[in-house]
Amino acid sequence: MSPPTPARVISVNLARVRPNPFKTTSITGIDKQPTFGPVHVRAPGTKAEGLGSGLEGDTIGDRAHHGGDDQAVYAYAREDLDHWEGVLGRELPSGSFGENLTTEGIDVNDALIGERWIVGDQLELQITDPRIPCSTFRGWIAERGWLRTFAEAAIPGSYLRVVTPGDVTASDAITVSYRPDHDVTVALVFRALTLEPELLPSILAAADLPAETRAAAVEPR
Repeated sequence: MSPPTPARVISVNLARVRPNPFKTTSITGIDKQPTFGPVHVRAPGTKAEGLGSGLEGDTIGDRAHHGGDDQAVYAYAREDLDHWEGVLGRELPSGSFGENLTTEGIDVNDALIGERWIVGDQLELQITDPRIPCSTFRGWIAERGWLRTFAEAAIPGSYLRVVTPGDVTASDAITVSYRPDHDVTVALVFRALTLEPELLPSILAAADLPAETRAAAVEPR
């Protein structure tokens, strides 16, 4: 049996800004391109008044619904992109899902809400929320029924907040430094917020759940 793949970042991706024909916002940063050399990561502040993304040089187009401290960084696994390559029948380079960090060797969807990662030498991140697909993502992927297909798969990737700022670069190791004492995973929260609302009460066990997500669980639409 071969040894497990070490958990690491294989690509750091920043936005190539494009016009956004899929929303009323004028631009989108969903087209993420791999970058070379270290990128500084810091807490961006609030959605309304902050810097948008946690990565310097990145762009958030829809600042009303994306970015801010609880969505400072978006991570998606290379293994899951490989799965979607088989489903969609096309190549998906790192960054294709709009992720800032393309990871390898760590199950992003099985991560617990509140779990902490040390990335590289100093950067510390905390798991907050799954990515919920929006109209920009649907238009970007350009597949009929994409939002339903993505929801049914329940491999959404995770947003993270910045606990300790630092630099990140491709090949940086990822070390899980803390796992909370509950079983609320990124995938569970995603399922609760999309196709299985009966699960909403169960996600409240996660103390580090962002306020907006907690409110949605307490008073579902």
